[in-house]
Amino acid sequence: MITRRELVIALGAGALEPLASLAQAPAKVWRIGFLSSESATTYARRMDALRAGLADFGYVEGKNLVIEARWAEGKEERLAELAADLTRTQVDVIVSHGGNPLLAAKRATASIPIVIAAAGDAVAGGLVASLGKPGGNITGSTFFNVELMAKRLEILKDALPRLTQAAVLLPPDSLVTPPVHQAMLAAAKSLKLALHRFDIRNAEELDSAFTAMARQRVGAVVVFEHPRFIANLKKIVDLAAKHRIAAIGNGELAEAGGLIGYGANLFALYRRAGYFVDRILKGTKPADLPVERPTTFELVVNMKNAKALNIKFPQVTMIQATRLIE
Repeated sequence: MITRRELVIALGAGALEPLASLAQAPAKVWRIGFLSSESATTYARRMDALRAGLADFGYVEGKNLVIEARWAEGKEERLAELAADLTRTQVDVIVSHGGNPLLAAKRATASIPIVIAAAGDAVAGGLVASLGKPGGNITGSTFFNVELMAKRLEILKDALPRLTQAAVLLPPDSLVTPPVHQAMLAAAKSLKLALHRFDIRNAEELDSAFTAMARQRVGAVVVFEHPRFIANLKKIVDLAAKHRIAAIGNGELAEAGGLIGYGANLFALYRRAGYFVDRILKGTKPADLPVERPTTFELVVNMKNAKALNIKFPQVTMIQATRLIE
């Protein structure tokens, strides 16, 4: 005969068993895909920023997060294949950048949410319907290349008042290149500058472009915000230094040795991607998450490069600078 004490012990053990099982249940492991046209080395700092942004919301690799990264290594023709591979692995969210990688992801899936870490003009690039109501499965952060590139030309003229010949490096296969070029032509006209356009399809074309700039007595070059140029910043600034041409691009260009960097803080945008990923994993649809634009821009001035080019910045440039590289 079972005693009352034995019955209480037996019932207690049975009641605790589900609780013990619940406590031992493994935590959900989320799978985030990352698609890039470049290499892991080139985008190492951006990936660190993305990981920091995910960690802000409690997602940590090796604990509850796996990042499935796919790198095209500069071979953009591989993007479609790599995007398809990510969809087959059934990741929960895809994070990407720039025009072509994001377009490849968009073509590969209409169901897996896609987060824009950073891209120029997501509306004109055909990624989203509008900023406020992106629609579809894509949201994230964007900046307007049209305004940004024209502004870089103005900054150059302020910094180099005697400048009369300027150049721009553009990717001919980008959807936003035509409006960017038109805006820069208008800005150049108002600044009384002759603008020379150089279409760059691969890194090998940079050498001949800078040789032509030197022959045409170009004093400065504006570098477009594109993964192709980000991957070749060192080559660009080295060629600019060789031909004694002032270069302006994003902040990384100035850090790499160019004269001026102006634009959004890309690392802050990659960190912000963690917010979008978190909202999506918690149930918000990308179509209901407005696309964001950066509200602050940094002006980085490389004083070492200025000295090498024998450039003395006017006071207005020094006042506006948010960071000086000595």
